[in-house]
Amino acid sequence: MRAVLVPAADWGSLTPVLLQSVQETVYMVVVTLVLGGAAGLLIGALLYATRPGNLLQSPVVFHGLNLVINLIRPIPFIIFLTAVAPVTKGIVGSTLGTGAAIVPMTIMAAVVIGRVVEQNLVAVDPGIVEAASAIGARPLSILFTVVIPEALAPLILGYTFMFIAVVDMSAMAGYIGGGGLGNFAILYGYQQFDAQATWATVGIIVVIVQLGQFLGNRLAQRILAR
Repeated sequence: MRAVLVPAADWGSLTPVLLQSVQETVYMVVVTLVLGGAAGLLIGALLYATRPGNLLQSPVVFHGLNLVINLIRPIPFIIFLTAVAPVTKGIVGSTLGTGAAIVPMTIMAAVVIGRVVEQNLVAVDPGIVEAASAIGARPLSILFTVVIPEALAPLILGYTFMFIAVVDMSAMAGYIGGGGLGNFAILYGYQQFDAQATWATVGIIVVIVQLGQFLGNRLAQRILAR
């Protein structure tokens, strides 16, 4: 989103910019959750399956993925944005804009989701896995038709948590010109000392988060009720 200087509290001019910022935030969050969510599910499933004594045990794969997650996950996202700037530029040709922000957001989301998925899959009753193995089911079949469905409700809650985290990441991306509501709050709230612009941004983010939390909780409840 390009900066358009407008007088403080001139909502006739600010409203179109705010609406564009909302669209950019929704775009970043949706794309990140789709790409990072799919990658994170794969990472988490691999971590679960390759654990010692598990379906596809492989110390090399397990410890390799575990090391990568442990290295990336503790990095504050605002620092991670700049740390992976060369990777971002290599992929999208720039380090500015919503497209550039999606790259580090997706990487971080995939890593965190991977750990969340692993933790939920590990919590599945081992007896269910043993029963499936006893009737001759193959490891991959057990993983995708038994283990993941059994953990579906907790996984939905985990993804709901990550939805909120991704919204937070999209706001922080505004510090590097990533667009969205974070960029709007910085340009038109903080830099122009406009409290109304800042609180409007806060209010919209709260609504987005509450809506995502509500939908995630309802979906998880429906799965548990089956």
